[in-house]
Amino acid sequence: MTTDLIRYDLLAQEALRGVVRRVLEDVMRTGVPGEHHFYISFNTEYPGVKISPRLREKYPEEMTVILQHQFWDLVVSEHGFEVGLSFSNVPEKLYVPFDAITGFFDPSVKFGLKFEPLSQQAEDKPAKPAAPASRDVPRGAASEPEISPPSRRKTDKAPKDEKIAAGEDATDDKGAEIVSLDKFRKK
Repeated sequence: MTTDLIRYDLLAQEALRGVVRRVLEDVMRTGVPGEHHFYISFNTEYPGVKISPRLREKYPEEMTVILQHQFWDLVVSEHGFEVGLSFSNVPEKLYVPFDAITGFFDPSVKFGLKFEPLSQQAEDKPAKPAAPASRDVPRGAASEPEISPPSRRKTDKAPKDEKIAAGEDATDDKGAEIVSLDKFRKK
């Protein structure tokens, strides 16, 4: 099995957290539209989560809040949101980083997102490769092909790259026409 060095799973999670941020930004500006309401679950142990000691004792690992009718002072930033809510008739102010969110659900339209716990994601990340010991490593960490002298086919007066650079049309090995960018721009 091939190792995913790009970590598409983490990129997708980050993008979906952006969806939550965008929804909350819209709610901050215009209020909750129609019958929409949101269940937001988050890891209470995540660094940066700010909740009262009373709530932390009651929800030591995970907590779910509902944003519908009775919340106030919603402030959304790039990294998290702050909101006022009432718990057993006691007003509380919470701050939740987006990375702490483990779930987002809007039951009015049956839309939900589940996020992997961020601590698990960090453990799953592959270790970064060690820096090269020598400065002689080519740019791109040897991912670029070595430069070799151009080979000329008997039928070509110049290699196709030279033709394209000169603004001429060329064909690739499969007979497809390659049009220079400059020629395309002139059309």
